[in-house]
Amino acid sequence: MAIVRDGESLQMIQTTLDAQGMQVLTAGDAVEGWDLVRRAHADAILVEAVVANGTGLLEHIADWDPGAQILLVTDRYTAESAVDGIEQGACDCLSKPLSAETLGRSVGEVLHRVRARRETLELDGRLLESFRFHGMVGRSPQMVDTFARIRRVAPHYRIAMISGATGTGKELVAHALHELSPVAARRFAVCNCSAIVETLFESELFGHVKGAFTGAAQDRTGLFEYAQGGTVFLDEIADMPLSTQSKLLRVVQNQELQRVGSSEVRKVDVRVIAATNRDMRALVAQNLFREDLYYRLTMVELKLPRLAERKEDLPLLERHFVERFAASYGKRIGGISRRAQAVLSRHAWPGNVREVENVLGHACMLTDSEFIDVRDLPDYLQSGAPGEAAAEPELMRLAELERRYTQHVLGRVGGNKMLAAQVLGISRATLYRILRDSAGEAGASPVDFLGRTAAGARLRIQ
Repeated sequence: MAIVRDGESLQMIQTTLDAQGMQVLTAGDAVEGWDLVRRAHADAILVEAVVANGTGLLEHIADWDPGAQILLVTDRYTAESAVDGIEQGACDCLSKPLSAETLGRSVGEVLHRVRARRETLELDGRLLESFRFHGMVGRSPQMVDTFARIRRVAPHYRIAMISGATGTGKELVAHALHELSPVAARRFAVCNCSAIVETLFESELFGHVKGAFTGAAQDRTGLFEYAQGGTVFLDEIADMPLSTQSKLLRVVQNQELQRVGSSEVRKVDVRVIAATNRDMRALVAQNLFREDLYYRLTMVELKLPRLAERKEDLPLLERHFVERFAASYGKRIGGISRRAQAVLSRHAWPGNVREVENVLGHACMLTDSEFIDVRDLPDYLQSGAPGEAAAEPELMRLAELERRYTQHVLGRVGGNKMLAAQVLGISRATLYRILRDSAGEAGASPVDFLGRTAAGARLRIQ
């Protein structure tokens, strides 16, 4: 698609691209061009700067279709104007007069990237499947090790403890342990210890008999008897009262319990999985948790890392949740725009995987485009975390400053190394040398340094 006011240039564009077998749609002004963009989903859009200036056309196109590949054509080319155009949504900038050779090569490169992204999207989908594990997603060493430990432990455990910060996926790990165990076909009963009133704890877990207390109008089966032959998951175990902990110890040691108000001892056969986001050793030291019960529960312990400790899993998690919510909402969402992914990658994710899930659920619900963009993210991500004080710049070697600024410029121009070299005032050979040296220091190839994963498993980036 070409949105160009100059009739002579428009004719040259039409003739050149027609000769290369491309279908070309043309418009002579911003209004006609905007209408054409909305009616036809073009693989590449050429926009003349004189048409776009003052109309907000580039921003409109980028907002309407964050995945649009826009080539800005200008007769007053400067590095600054090129960067401004790219910040408004263009992927490259061409200077007039345009030659047929330059035009054909530039449009051909854009179409090649479009085809490559489509192929990458298909590949990413296949790779994502290989990194899914019972509802969890990860390819980081920490998660690969966690998945391996779950496989080893599941057939044999009777008691297990899962520890980790809120939102790291403790209940998913508990489900995986149960599903891979010999009792997978039996019940998986869940108790959130932080949600039960203290006076009802024993009744909820062990049951009661009629008349045991006011309101006990009939016998009641507790969670352990309900899960007979299966698994009981005690989430937030640290919130269990000390009086109940002593009775739980008897259950895990002897597989015996007594209903509240009854002297009858009942045998139960259940596997017990506990989970916590607190420092259990500190609670034991403060006499807030029984030491003997703690050691019983931690016969097998699985510790889950924070998302900040496995940031390489973020692209996989993003794709996983986008696919899930797109299917749930019945929307066709192909991925996340480059600028939105930059925002997500900079966030610290204090809420871990659960926060990623909530953010992308929100974004998938709001987006009206094929790609999630910054405008679809929650307000706190668009504006940055409130109350953050600007950090004083750190002292660093000149080479490190050069490396970081080169990265910054590359990000600003969308990874276009030719344009980055022009903005920096260096040759492309010098740019490649900086990238090569930086990648060498980080122990990665220049491709890895620019943000691509070695396996290619990443969300589609526009």
